[in-house]
Amino acid sequence: MPSSSSASSRTDSLEAHLKRENPLLLEPLAEFRRLDAIARRMGLLSGGDSFTRRVPWWPVVSLLGTFSAGKSSFINSYLDTDLQRTGNQAVDDRFSVICYGDDPEPRTLPGSALDADLRFPFYRISGDIDDVAAGEGQRINNYLQLRTCHSENVRGKILLDSPGFDADSQRSATLRITDRIIDLSDLVLVFFDARHPEPGAMRDTLEHLVAKTIQRDDASKFVFVLNQMDATAREDNPEDIVAAWQRALASSGLTAGRFLRIYDEKSAAPIEDEALAKRFKAKKDEDLAEIHRRMKGVEVDRAYRVVELMTSAADTLAGDEGVGRLRALLGRWRGRTLIYDGLVLIPVLLACAAAFFWAGAATRGVLATLFSGTLPGWLLLAAILIAAGVVHCASRRLAAGQLGRTIGPASQQPFDMDIRRAFRANTRWWRSIFSTHPKGWSMFARRRVAKIRNKQETIVRRLNDRFTQPSG
Repeated sequence: MPSSSSASSRTDSLEAHLKRENPLLLEPLAEFRRLDAIARRMGLLSGGDSFTRRVPWWPVVSLLGTFSAGKSSFINSYLDTDLQRTGNQAVDDRFSVICYGDDPEPRTLPGSALDADLRFPFYRISGDIDDVAAGEGQRINNYLQLRTCHSENVRGKILLDSPGFDADSQRSATLRITDRIIDLSDLVLVFFDARHPEPGAMRDTLEHLVAKTIQRDDASKFVFVLNQMDATAREDNPEDIVAAWQRALASSGLTAGRFLRIYDEKSAAPIEDEALAKRFKAKKDEDLAEIHRRMKGVEVDRAYRVVELMTSAADTLAGDEGVGRLRALLGRWRGRTLIYDGLVLIPVLLACAAAFFWAGAATRGVLATLFSGTLPGWLLLAAILIAAGVVHCASRRLAAGQLGRTIGPASQQPFDMDIRRAFRANTRWWRSIFSTHPKGWSMFARRRVAKIRNKQETIVRRLNDRFTQPSG
């Protein structure tokens, strides 16, 4: 298991990165470190873990959708280079993480380069993959790759190109990575192929990329892109194609929002009708400009989102999903332990009492009966107390084991908090079952978390001073 020193070195590396790229995020990073220290004392994080691993410190733009929807062509056009392979079939079955590189020649690095670097959004993703597909985490290079590109359009941000969503939609590990991408992205471009508007063939995509986004607090970061629109120029009414897709999305529950309609001019077939070609190009240019504007805006959005995540982590730690849930579990453990103690100890004590009276305690007194045998009375009392202690320890372990099995793994908890680990730390034999506060949740910790939560407004004002002029 990674040590706290290794976690510190990783955050030191992240700090050096932020000093160069975005110094405004150094203050949230310092608060995350304080949250880490509290969570480790409570057992909610291991010595080598950190809340920062769930925070993408670079702005992330993700491109999801079906194969042949034109995601790779869009990336190549945006970067003005032939970085990604393109084709009408699934040409790559791995997620490509694209970032800026100083070398003019593109480089392709294995997925392990992402799994071990805190600065990237897939830090320790191999553990998450193992949780849903045992052993697959060791094959991280089969799922991810890191690609560098010497293009100013990608400097300071990350692009994520996904494999065709319906090309391998049954693999649980792929779905886990997709969910991780959605959670960490600042902007999600969901591509659909205008040439294939059959909602039946898109059921899995619509379910995972549309239906599950409706109730999200950050649903505004999803942009639906209808690509390859040039192919509809041969239709009598291209608007019917758009309407068919809108009905498909409505069938999945999405009644708001709209499609942005684009195509790649370089690979598009010529449109013979000049007026129609002009109309298609104007609409494409308008929607493409909006996509580029949204992509550029993620650099500003990221700073605010990191601050929101800082506050969210503090709220989660101190709230119902952190301390609150731990207290509830400890309350159930306490009650169950006392029940088990009672079920065993009460009959034993009653049997001892009956034996005392049978031995003459009723006529000679309890003390006289205890000290009238061959063994000293204090030894008998000590044996009874030891037996009671053994029974109590067994009751504690039994109750803790039963409740511990009901707690999901850390990867299923908010911010990867290890509730199970913290619960076990609070049920060690030396901790009283009547303790009022979970381990590590002291008055100092409560005050520290409250200060972190209250810092959001101060940091947001500093961000506003940089990006806006509210005073005119």
